Amino acid sequence: MDLGSFSLSLAVKDIEASTRFYENLGFEVIDGQFNYEGQIDLEQGQYWVMMKNGEAKIGLFQGMFDENVLTWNPPNARTIQSHLKENGVPIELEATGFDGPATVMLKDPDGNQLMLDQY
Repeated sequence: MDLGSFSLSLAVKDIEASTRFYENLGFEVIDGQFNYEGQIDLEQGQYWVMMKNGEAKIGLFQGMFDENVLTWNPPNARTIQSHLKENGVPIELEATGFDGPATVMLKDPDGNQLMLDQY
């Protein structure tokens, strides 16, 4: 089963402080919600930044998640969702439709949030 690339999605309290912190660890911003001046867009109400250091990727999310999330970007989240359901794994948020972007959310036995995010 191909889960695709992996990243850790962190629920942060101060997106600017967290971005600076991870930049000091060698991470570079590769995507995010920015304004026309190239700054994090603090007018939108939900803020996010994707960062990378080598093969390690993290997402910083302010106001979008209540807890940290283990995130994979599979080529087909719906196929994985079907497999999980067939094996009795509870799904918290099911992907809908037959094609296009899809998100599946579930928790592991210890309560850690997992997201399969096909885009």
